[in-house]
Amino acid sequence: MVQNRHVGVVFDLDGVLADTAVLHFQSWMDLARELGIAFDRRRNEALRGLSRADSLRLFLGDAASRFDARQQAELMERKNRYYLRRVAQLTPAQVLPGARELLLDLRKRGVSVAIASSSRNARIVLERLELLSLPDVIVDGHDVQKTKPDPEIFLCAALRLNLPPQRCVVVEDAESGVAAALAAGTKVVGIGPPQRVGKAHLVVSTIAELDADTLLHLVNS
Repeated sequence: MVQNRHVGVVFDLDGVLADTAVLHFQSWMDLARELGIAFDRRRNEALRGLSRADSLRLFLGDAASRFDARQQAELMERKNRYYLRRVAQLTPAQVLPGARELLLDLRKRGVSVAIASSSRNARIVLERLELLSLPDVIVDGHDVQKTKPDPEIFLCAALRLNLPPQRCVVVEDAESGVAAALAAGTKVVGIGPPQRVGKAHLVVSTIAELDADTLLHLVNS
């Protein structure tokens, strides 16, 4: 167990531990209807892993010129209010199958665990899901200046775990997140279709396909 403390597993949150990505989609859809902006699931995919500001820029597209900086800030806050209303309805039952069991097994084995999410609401989501006590470290959008695909968030997580990035494996579901983890020098598990996360060292369809042995083997390989 002591040896495992020299290994870190860093999890993204949205789409990895819980399907909160759908809550973001629904909230963007609310805003799109109000503004008369075309939006669908395909466009939503491009927002995975991005910051609020970067997401809004992509969301608005050519319509961005209609809104000055103050108005864009208000739009971000409005979308976030819609999202938080949905987060308030989250329950532990909405943790993705296998996620809680994997976190508990890693803790049992003495592996260092971090959550690294671009979201500024990560702690609220983890609290609603009753996962807040399981990671050793939580890094969110309040803690970093640069967003994925910049590696800052994963470098920060490794630093707070007191581990070199090379002794960490990141579990991500976004193309930008996989790119950020690779840039940080960690091993990476991509959850989702290969066309989105295919550059990861290991690709799986869901977190239920992962176990502690697989993650430990990957980081030690």
